Amino acid sequence: MSELITYHLDDGIATLTLSNGKVNAISPDVIAAFNAALDQAVTDRAVVIITGQPGILSGGYDLKVMTAGPKEAVALVTAGSTLARRLLSHPFPVIVACPGHAVAKGAFLLLSADYRIGVEGPFSIGLNEVQIGMTMHHAGIELARDRLRRSAFHRSVICAEMFDPASAVDAGFLDQVVPAEQLHEAALSAARRLKKINMNAHKHTKLKVRKALLELLDDAIIRDQKHMG
Repeated sequence: MSELITYHLDDGIATLTLSNGKVNAISPDVIAAFNAALDQAVTDRAVVIITGQPGILSGGYDLKVMTAGPKEAVALVTAGSTLARRLLSHPFPVIVACPGHAVAKGAFLLLSADYRIGVEGPFSIGLNEVQIGMTMHHAGIELARDRLRRSAFHRSVICAEMFDPASAVDAGFLDQVVPAEQLHEAALSAARRLKKINMNAHKHTKLKVRKALLELLDDAIIRDQKHMG
């Protein structure tokens, strides 16, 4: 696939491992690799596991791109929001095995998946946009509003509160937390369980459940392009 995202298929389970420097920054090339890997997973009719390096899923968008200029920033955020929308409507189950920190776009990857497993430890999970001087984009707000518990949504989006893995379950970023050494097996166990569901029913039910959110995201992506551009 790509050195940025390795693709490993085994018994109907496709593991996509993000590997882009110390913080697994989400760059235009990473998003292109993500889309190529998801294309392959659809061809393989595989349940998807997305993971990162020990200690980190992703620290968010590549700041070099985000500070290169408005045009570059808008293009990257648009591509990232479009990827989130794609994950939310992916025809097969999507699991994120989060091996540590998940910040900003890293946390939005969690909010775009069907099932999320984190690891115990001193890790930060959350949306730090307003802390680093970025007004939250419309697509991010709508995604967080849909997937986070209401009280946590305001603390997260407006106040940039970061959560440890245990409180991230309560907030809505994660579904389960396991010891780090059990993450791989826990993700495979979840994938095997999800392999047993009816994929046609899964796909159509997912699209029904998320119909309103997907429509909001389509509108938000257009508004973000106008507002940020």
